[in-house]
Order: sequence, then C-alpha cells, then structure tokens
Amino acid sequence: MRRLAERKRVVEGWRGLEKRVADTTELQSLAAQEEDDRLEAEIQAEIDRIVSDLGELELELTLGGEYDERDAILSLHAGAGGTESQDWAEMLMRMYLRWAERRNYEAEVLDVSPGEEAGIKSAVIEISGSYVFGYLKSEHGVHRLVRLSPFDADHARHTSFALVEVMPEAEADVDVRIAPDDLRVDTFRSSGPGGQHMQKTSSAVRLTHLPSGIVVTCQSERSQHQNKEIAQKILQSRLLELELEKRAEERAKLKGKHIAAGWGNQIRSYVLHPYRMVKDHRTGYQTSDSDGVLAGELDEFIAAYLRSTMGKEA
Repeated sequence: MRRLAERKRVVEGWRGLEKRVADTTELQSLAAQEEDDRLEAEIQAEIDRIVSDLGELELELTLGGEYDERDAILSLHAGAGGTESQDWAEMLMRMYLRWAERRNYEAEVLDVSPGEEAGIKSAVIEISGSYVFGYLKSEHGVHRLVRLSPFDADHARHTSFALVEVMPEAEADVDVRIAPDDLRVDTFRSSGPGGQHMQKTSSAVRLTHLPSGIVVTCQSERSQHQNKEIAQKILQSRLLELELEKRAEERAKLKGKHIAAGWGNQIRSYVLHPYRMVKDHRTGYQTSDSDGVLAGELDEFIAAYLRSTMGKEA
C-alpha cells in the first residue's frame, strides 16, 4: 500500500503539471487575443513555478535505486579534534534538521551523545518523507570545516572533520531478519543529561549483532523499552547498509574498480575563513552562500550529485 500510494503521488504530480501547462497556455492565448498586458506578470510567475516544479519532478526520475524512495537514518560522528569537531558535528545536525524542515519532511533525533564541552560526539536522526534516502545518499562521507575557532583564545584557524552516514530505513522482517540467538542485549545507566531517573535506572540499551559485530547503543529515552526499539531500528538499517555495501563490492569486482573504505577523503569542504565557500569535491559545484547552506539550503548540491551519477549506478 505504501508503494502504491507513492506511485499515485508521482502520477498525480505529472498530470497536475500537465494541466497547469495547458491552463497557462490557454490564459496566454486569451491575453494575447484581448491584448491584455495586466496578466503578463501573473502568467510569467506561473511559468516560473512550472519550470521549478518540472525540475523537481525530473530530478526524481534520477532516483531509480531500489531503496531511494525510503525514509533514511542519518548518523553523525565527530572526527578527531575534540571540541572543535564536536561543535562541527552539531552544526551539521542542525543543517540537516533545517533541510528536512524546508522540504516538509518529518525529522526526529533518535539518539545523541553530547560533547564534553560543546557540540555532540554523535547523533542519529530519522528523516521521513518521499525519496528521503534517494536525496540524502549524496551526503554520505566526510565533511570538512575551515574557520576561525570560537574555542581558541588566539582565534586561530582550525580544520575540523565529521563523518555523515546515510542508511535506508529497513522494513522489519522484510529486508533484514535478526535471529534472537544472534543478538546480545546489554543495559546500563545513561551517562548523558536527562535528570535523575535516566541516570539512576538502567534505561540505556546496547545491542550487539554477533555475526557482524555491529554494536548500536541508545540512551536518549527514559524507557528501556523505547531505547531498545530505537536501537533495533538503527541496527536493522545498519545491516541493510552492510548488505548493500557487499553488493556494491561485488559489482566493483566485476567492473574492476576499487572501493575505498573508511573515512577516505572529504566529499565537501565548508570554508568560513579567510573567504566563504562551500564546495563539493565530487561534482565541483560550489557557492559562496555558506550561511544559506548551513541553514539547510542543500538542494543544489544534492541535484548536482544526482545528475553527475545518472547512469553510473546501473
């Protein structure tokens, strides 16, 4: 039913655009016949909106991957560098939450590990909506920040790194089946803020998937049951991501390409000093509006990436 609803949404989008084009064409002809210049601004504004919506629908055509229309689980990890990188990780979390808000997606912070002085060590966000994973998969990789440090008394220039991981949300018992014997569940007391209840009770949960060695922890909720549910959801997405990586490696072997593992080189640089520039190193797309990007204006970067990969993922 979910897939059927998504197909209907796509069809209705194209049919609606077709009707708007017909209506605007008819209005334009009518205005020309009656030599009415007052409608010109209104007609031009509608044409601009149609062109914008057409670009959005055309971009969706690039999202033909098996899991592109799924919701996404986004994980953020501060790199080496202590407070600097932890603050940068929090800036990225805020950027993605604002991006989701701009696109009317639902976003929920599933788990967050606060930094020692500022920022966050890590965070997990669930973002729900049409083609969320298809769009956000372009964000997977290392993000680099260059700025004058607000934590340095000398205001020296610092470079910080953070890792962004993007996984499609797994459908329980469909994409991934986890045998009870393959799972070890440990509980412990929450170490972060949250009041005496969270710190005095063993509400935090650690799940270890024994065959793969993947470990997931969650301690953001007051209830052990809630933390276990969230940890299970994250684990299922990580296992699905692991399966997708195995498939990609198999395809790469057939094509004779090398798959880089680990952090690797950064995919995007955000420079706030001595000049302002955000540049994607994969596509070459760049903008001087760093404030806008950090406020969630990511669509041009995402579109550039999707267009650059057309035909390469087949």
